[in-house]
Amino acid sequence: MSNNGAHLGFEQKLWKAADKLRSNMDAAEYKHVVLGSIFLKYISDSFEERHEQLQEQVSEWADPEERDEYSMENIFWVPGKARWSYLQKNAKQPEIGKIILT
Repeated sequence: MSNNGAHLGFEQKLWKAADKLRSNMDAAEYKHVVLGSIFLKYISDSFEERHEQLQEQVSEWADPEERDEYSMENIFWVPGKARWSYLQKNAKQPEIGKIILT
């Protein structure tokens, strides 16, 4: 993963979201939500980077939707509706809780 500063501000958004969660739930519940979200963001970043590489290699028989293309690089396969980008697109939807749980 590249760390070129493109994600500056992410920490601030994460902190604001954490403040909202802290006011609405017990710390025992909160840790599961936060740690799960951080883990999903981490594996999604790795997945997206590999996905972009594979899209550039499509003409070379690489398939960006093939699980094995990720596992052979020790990267988690992330299904379409579990990808961070999908969740971001749907974050303002009233059914976001259901989207996350499925």
